[in-house]
Amino acid sequence: MKKSVILFLSLFLIVFLACSKSASDDNPTPDDDQSQVPQNPQQLFPANFRATGSSANDILSNTNFDNLKIEIAYVTGFRPTQAAMDQFQDFLRRFTFKGTIELIFNELPSPNKESLNLNDDIGPLEIENRTVYNDGRTLGIYIYFADAPSEGDDLDEGLVTLGAVYRNTSMIIFEKTVKTLADRANSLEDEDVEIATLNHEFGHLMGLVNLGTDAVNDHEDTDSDNHCNVDPCLMRAELEFGGAGKSPLQTLSKGDLHSSCTLDGMGLLKQMEANVSRGAAAAPDLDAECQLDLETNGGRPNTNG
Repeated sequence: MKKSVILFLSLFLIVFLACSKSASDDNPTPDDDQSQVPQNPQQLFPANFRATGSSANDILSNTNFDNLKIEIAYVTGFRPTQAAMDQFQDFLRRFTFKGTIELIFNELPSPNKESLNLNDDIGPLEIENRTVYNDGRTLGIYIYFADAPSEGDDLDEGLVTLGAVYRNTSMIIFEKTVKTLADRANSLEDEDVEIATLNHEFGHLMGLVNLGTDAVNDHEDTDSDNHCNVDPCLMRAELEFGGAGKSPLQTLSKGDLHSSCTLDGMGLLKQMEANVSRGAAAAPDLDAECQLDLETNGGRPNTNG
């Protein structure tokens, strides 16, 4: 009798352990659950990680997206001025059909870098910090305001970078450099340099010139791809370093990312001071040819001249 009880208990234990193992296999612990592993934003939102200018029509028209949500990611102490943000939204309303243009501010700690490289720093910082992507009928844009200059900048030699675009919905503004240059110019404020930089770089996201928005009439500078040859114009070639790849950001960045435009701080500063001296607005505007190009690619007709 005792042997029968022992045999029964042994069989019961074997069956119990087998069932427990089966249940464990079917329901893995959270540590084994692959759904808990974070996915790369580039895999989740591939439409936000394409070439500069490839979303030009989506930004300008309402064919696929009715709204813009722009993430203003800034390092503590380097938030752009409210005046520049207001003018930036006005600029977008002039040339796009978007019903809503929403700015989301995201304050970030400093990456503690002396300078920023496109592939080693700027690209990875976007992957780490970006929170706004395309969602339904809303197109997401990411703009990072940095507390460090571009790698390769040399203020004494006149090589300073204000901003750059490197993807279809991504740009960087070197806010520390913006403030430095604005302080050196008696006739300019931070907001003047900020809005000129923002509008120029966003002009490239909207496809100017021949960067996703074709030119109706030929006005692309022969020595500087994707820049205008009309003077004055916000997209004029003289605002890019040398017009032939002499930008430190372009030259020193090795890897998958490259800047489609790198805005020369000294060139822009000279243009803006000249504008102020003759009583015009500091920040240059888009010329008639660039405005026509945007309208033809689905943008709003400009009624302000």
